[in-house]
Amino acid sequence: KDLPVLKIGDNVKVGVKIIEGNKERVQFYEGTIIARKNTTINTTITVRKVLQGIGIERIFLLHSPKIDSITVLRSAKVRRSKLYYLRNLKGKASRLRQSF
Repeated sequence: KDLPVLKIGDNVKVGVKIIEGNKERVQFYEGTIIARKNTTINTTITVRKVLQGIGIERIFLLHSPKIDSITVLRSAKVRRSKLYYLRNLKGKASRLRQSF
């Protein structure tokens, strides 16, 4: 599986395979990468999004067969490897400076 170059602060759209009954479909999860744990094949990323004022974080195993696709929507300039401080920020304060 060829994965894009994922950096902390990237806005990503992750396509996750979901099985409902006997049908399989792809559900997309869009958010910001706030953490990455590198252990060879067990590399994980933590993706955070805010839905109706409530923050939701989901951890994805990068090499999992359940992950259908990962696309980078935009990148941000960050100076930290873990963006856990975003958990305490609300609204426009939680925006990241975009890098081109």
